[in-house]
Amino acid sequence: MDRARFLLVGLPIFLFCSDIFSLFAPPPAKPTSHHVHAPSTPYQPKPRQPHLQQTLEFPVQKQASIGPIGVGNIVKIDFCTSCSYKGTAVNVKNILEAEFPGIDVVLANYPPPFPKRMLGKVVPVAQLGIIAIIAAGEQIFPRLGMAPPPLYYSLRANRFGSMASTWLLGNFIQSFLQSSGAFEVYCNGELIFSKLRENRFPGEIELRNLVSRRLANTRYVSNIEGTVWPQNA
Repeated sequence: MDRARFLLVGLPIFLFCSDIFSLFAPPPAKPTSHHVHAPSTPYQPKPRQPHLQQTLEFPVQKQASIGPIGVGNIVKIDFCTSCSYKGTAVNVKNILEAEFPGIDVVLANYPPPFPKRMLGKVVPVAQLGIIAIIAAGEQIFPRLGMAPPPLYYSLRANRFGSMASTWLLGNFIQSFLQSSGAFEVYCNGELIFSKLRENRFPGEIELRNLVSRRLANTRYVSNIEGTVWPQNA
């Protein structure tokens, strides 16, 4: 029992004294190192090399001038003047100029075929000749050395009526020969509507759509032609 008490009392006292001793004891010296360090050199940044960027070459388009949609476009209307189509042509001109600002609408006569034009020049001569024979046939036939035909006496019986009928009939024939019945619409040189082919006049909405489609195609083609493609070195 005495030894057990001694151990129980003496062991804590021993541990306490050792802690007090280690607390006030000087720290041990650090061991010397024999490792040789290489001399340090100042840091020198590497020179930056120029960064070469590979540029992509795309087609360069010419900038089109901004203006009204109809600028630079021409619509030509060839119509029959002897058919009294001028009023219709002027109406169409006003509609297109209002719908497409800046557009140039040109009105012109559509001539008939060549044979009809030649006959149209012969009719006035024959017309004046018949009227002259009705008016002075008694002097004309004897000088020609021929007897007046029976038709002359029929016309001579109603001289003024025959002359008026000849004049009106000649004008009608001449007007028929000079008429072509045409109402042809061209946009930038391309035929977009033909009355000779369709046997009718164009509708207002139809004509607007035809001209608008043609202007859109012309603008697209001009953009393609205005593209400048880069040349390879």
